[in-house]
Amino acid sequence: MRSLYQTLVLFTIIIVEGYIVLASELLTIRQTIPYVGSGTDTISIIIAAVLMPLAFGYHFGGKFKPRKVFGKFITIRKKLIVNIAISSTFLTFALSYVFIRIFFKWLPTIGYEDNISKTVIFCLIFIVVPVYLLGQTVPLISNYFSKEKLAQITGKILFFSTVGSFFGAVFSSVILMSTLGVHHTASLNFVLLTILVTLLQKRKMGIITLYMVSLTLFMLFINSDVIMNNRKIRKNNQYNTIQTVELNEKGRFLFVNENHSSHYKDDGSKYNYIEFAEKVGLESILLSTTQHNILVIGAGGFTFGHNDRNPTNQYTYVDIDKDLKDVAERYILKEPIGDNKSFVPKPARAFLTETDKKYDLIYLDAYKGGVSIPEQLVTQEFYEQIKSHLKDKGILITNFILSPNFNNALSRNLDNTFRSVFPHVSRYIINGNYHLWTDSKTLSINVAYLYRHEDDYDYGHIYTDNKNTVFYDKPKKLTP
Repeated sequence: MRSLYQTLVLFTIIIVEGYIVLASELLTIRQTIPYVGSGTDTISIIIAAVLMPLAFGYHFGGKFKPRKVFGKFITIRKKLIVNIAISSTFLTFALSYVFIRIFFKWLPTIGYEDNISKTVIFCLIFIVVPVYLLGQTVPLISNYFSKEKLAQITGKILFFSTVGSFFGAVFSSVILMSTLGVHHTASLNFVLLTILVTLLQKRKMGIITLYMVSLTLFMLFINSDVIMNNRKIRKNNQYNTIQTVELNEKGRFLFVNENHSSHYKDDGSKYNYIEFAEKVGLESILLSTTQHNILVIGAGGFTFGHNDRNPTNQYTYVDIDKDLKDVAERYILKEPIGDNKSFVPKPARAFLTETDKKYDLIYLDAYKGGVSIPEQLVTQEFYEQIKSHLKDKGILITNFILSPNFNNALSRNLDNTFRSVFPHVSRYIINGNYHLWTDSKTLSINVAYLYRHEDDYDYGHIYTDNKNTVFYDKPKKLTP
């Protein structure tokens, strides 16, 4: 008959295994965002790469019988220990920031450039095996319980396994990633895996235990603050990996999830697309005595409007990542954002839903380029939200990362979507790099859309041979 201690150990193993699987899934999703994006396509592949191996693990774990393998008798206890050790080896690569970066930078050099194939390859090599082996834990552990009350025991096992999954999903992302950081949250998984092996081992300092301790120490180092600081990573939370680089006369650069986000120099110069947006949107109101409310969606390094200290111009920056302000003030701007500026750390659509306030100017700069395209911020419904928050005669300026000559589906469909909500917009290619002769489908540059809103706007009509009113419509005289 099992003691109370043994029962607690068994249920602890079940809870911890559930936590590790779900936490590893979320960590994989989060750490691959800089390289394959956060689209539903890549996320669904990662989820599938966890669910199916988990199901097969349940199935084959239930069929396992103690037997001899290569002359050694493998008990349920040994099977559990070996499974955990092998899983930990695979997860060392899957949850290491340094290795993930190297791996995804290497894949394009051998011909794998699309996000789906890169995600599939990563999951097949590093996620499927450990999840399959960890999935065997619950059915293997069930062998230690009495078969007389099968339904009751099964219910308890499933309950504690789900509790572990709950904490893996919620506690790891909401609490740990936001406070300790993604890299330390990943390292915690290895501490827990080592604890599992220690609980299962009869000889607490066996070879596998020493191996697990060594692996954990390695992960604690490779994901340590020392390594992160060497890479100039200032924050690594549940949303972004935020990195800053200072290059003397070239100024200071902010990278968010491996993408160029902001640039600032002491003389006030910024990226060209920011300076363009300031010229067309802010230049005429810098000295205004009339109050203007300005909304910036996508805070980045808070460089847009940073030099505008006019108290009649009130800025509101909205971004999902609360750490951006501290990083920008400390490493990019090297000063506070200004008394006429406020920051709301909230998803853009949630902010727009919760407020009825209208703005004189909205600057939409939430698109990082590369693979980081927020799918929820390119829909017709989102643009309708934006439009509803523009005052009469209000101005909308955007910064998209698109093909300059509509050479791919994204640039064409986004243009179609945008114009369905904002008619008669101006499309400006920053620096005039239209590249009209190129056939490249991957070339992307900064593209600005400019729109001036009117509450009672006349959409006009179409000229035809049958009905042509151009004679009446054209200006009677031209003025400078």
